[in-house]
Amino acid sequence: MGSEFAYEDISSQEVDKYTYKYLGEETLDGTAYYKVERYPVDKKSGYTKQIVWFDQVEFRIWRIEFYDRKDELLKTLTYSDFQQYVERYWRADNMFMENHQTGKSTLLVWRDYEFQVDVNESDFESNALKRAR
Repeated sequence: MGSEFAYEDISSQEVDKYTYKYLGEETLDGTAYYKVERYPVDKKSGYTKQIVWFDQVEFRIWRIEFYDRKDELLKTLTYSDFQQYVERYWRADNMFMENHQTGKSTLLVWRDYEFQVDVNESDFESNALKRAR
């Protein structure tokens, strides 16, 4: 992708894509988190495990440590500047990925999320997708 992010890092996070181990609770900068180790079910995953911090109030993911196939810390993803949309959906405006092995990093900045937008089947035709920005 031309960044420190892999497709796997920003794909959907369905519960059944992983097996889990509860590691306990941790407080960082005054915020209480649940700390969970998760193991990808997909044998083709680039990671052996991930350690995830969920806040104890909204259960938002704030941090993920990714471990490579040698079981060494590869990258850390930090989410920040959460906004709530339509009084329901929390989204982070910033995703900062730091590669500990190369020293490189990437910041993804997201803005103007839209929910409950009317779409129809023609919006997904190839010509419409080519025009989309």
